[in-house]
Amino acid sequence: MTEELVRQGHEVTLFASGDSVTSAELVPCIDRAIRLNPRVKEPLPYMLMQLERVRQRASEFDILHFHVDLIHFPLFRDIAHKTVTTLHGRLDLSDLKPFFWEFQHMPVVSISNDQRRPIPFANWVGTVYHGLPADVCLFNPNPKGDYVAFLGRISPEKRPDRAIEIARRAGMKIKIAAKVDKADLQYFRECIEPLLSQPHVEFVGEIGQNAKPELRGLRELGKRRSEYQRRLRPSRVCQSTCHHRVAQLADPFDLHLHNIARP
Repeated sequence: MTEELVRQGHEVTLFASGDSVTSAELVPCIDRAIRLNPRVKEPLPYMLMQLERVRQRASEFDILHFHVDLIHFPLFRDIAHKTVTTLHGRLDLSDLKPFFWEFQHMPVVSISNDQRRPIPFANWVGTVYHGLPADVCLFNPNPKGDYVAFLGRISPEKRPDRAIEIARRAGMKIKIAAKVDKADLQYFRECIEPLLSQPHVEFVGEIGQNAKPELRGLRELGKRRSEYQRRLRPSRVCQSTCHHRVAQLADPFDLHLHNIARP
């Protein structure tokens, strides 16, 4: 999104980790992405420092676009009219309802219309489906290899256990190329790691963007419906052609891998 906004002529400032690659003005809030930095034991202080830097420069921007979940709502509620927050995660957790009742005035964007169902009263201003540049993941009508692939994240809602079982029943090998976040480490150790000893399973671990096209040239079980409804359909994201000054606030956990990879 950052690269496309710059390409369209907008002035974009990205508040992110220092190892980010971007054509926008980069404001580093930490030297490298938190999730890949073993020295960081508690991410919250860095996220709050990131928000403070945005707050200090908020008057410079026409739009503040947040991708950091909900943590910024109390700090920016007084200038909610110039903010928008894309909600990337699940919203069917009961604890979220009172929060969104409290902050009904904060403009939010969904990644699918179905994602809105648990909190229809939120201040929804649009839906933007996840999209990729056309050359990032080319269609392969004749996938090679004698195995299927699971690509994504190890978590209960993604159900890698089902992918492993489906591959077993189909009599095929499976390669699992997925990251394991700290929040899902217990689930991985207790539920998934014991399954990796099966002869048809190969755990590759997390892979970079450059390695994904080759893996996606194979048959894939990673792109399937999750336990919670998202119904994401890739689409081209059309942005306004007006010239705006935009501040993008990316998630410091992952952003240099996902949010600002060059097309």
